[in-house]
Amino acid sequence: MENYSYTVAPVAVIHNDFKEKFGIPRQSGRAPSARAKIVFLPKYRSAEALRGIEGFSHLWLLFDFSMAHREEWSPTVRPPRLGGNTRVGVFASRSPFRPNHIGLSCVKLEEVCHSTGEGTYLIVSGADLLDGTPILDIKPYLPASDCVPEAAGGYADGFVSHRLEVVFPEELLALIPEDKRAALTECLADDPRPSYQHDPERLYSMRYGDHDIRFRIDGEKLVVSEAAECPAEDGE
Repeated sequence: MENYSYTVAPVAVIHNDFKEKFGIPRQSGRAPSARAKIVFLPKYRSAEALRGIEGFSHLWLLFDFSMAHREEWSPTVRPPRLGGNTRVGVFASRSPFRPNHIGLSCVKLEEVCHSTGEGTYLIVSGADLLDGTPILDIKPYLPASDCVPEAAGGYADGFVSHRLEVVFPEELLALIPEDKRAALTECLADDPRPSYQHDPERLYSMRYGDHDIRFRIDGEKLVVSEAAECPAEDGE
């Protein structure tokens, strides 16, 4: 098997409001209000390929960590939730820096849509992927076999309960489109900063959709101080 290899090509692309890596939820489902659109490439733009998918509430997305490609790989990584100082094995982590750069994410299927230009596409929620991420495959989530309630979470067990209190002044929240406010607040509550940073005076900046969100974190409280519209980029 040492010389075995094969080529994988994307079947679709995801589009959402996560325009940069900072601020993306650390796992799927952490920002359940965040919606995304999955558009299939022309070769796979077939309604027949999605026949029966509407019967499933959730899907598995296999995707390419396209912004994390490296020539070399390391057998150990530093998970952010362990402070960025403790090393664990790459195969005992969900780090994007992997030999094959493949990610796995569970999302909720909200809608199956049809259009003339993009064919049949999917609206999903709870994704933790960067805008433009290539989707390699899509599989249905099967609760009878994919859910293991008694499973152990290892060093990540305490991660699920960690949420920040978000203070988002009304006058700033009003600048954000109404249908994006809940998702943005959920992303902020997920604590976007690296876990080794605890400076209450540090000003963080996070791009969400068309807005640059600036905030400080003191203890368990995140306070938004600015929500400025980003200038349009060339081609937008």
